[in-house]
Amino acid sequence: MKKNPLIPFAWTAVIGLILIIGVSFWALQQGGEESAEGEGEKQEQAEASAPEDIYAQNCASCHGGDLGGQVGPALNAVGGKYSKDEILDIINNGKGGGMPAGVIQGEQAEAVAQWLSEKK
Repeated sequence: MKKNPLIPFAWTAVIGLILIIGVSFWALQQGGEESAEGEGEKQEQAEASAPEDIYAQNCASCHGGDLGGQVGPALNAVGGKYSKDEILDIINNGKGGGMPAGVIQGEQAEAVAQWLSEKK
């Protein structure tokens, strides 16, 4: 009785597939750890950003790069009209139909509200 000549090739293919799957899971795990570390660093950098930078990234498209207003109202003297808490409330909850709620949040919103409240 002859042995089937395809059996060694089938075993080689099965072992190869197992290795490919194992290496793939290992690579996914390694990549996930690196991206989690990178996201943490990005979050720390974003929290440490100056209020001017946060404003430039999130608010300037509507309120103007020089606080002079465009689609949204001018903010160059907003501190004379609103307190820090009122500005923070507007940032968090929006105002009217044009200002969306939560464009910036947390410490960034606090920093921008403080910075804008000093504009008088």
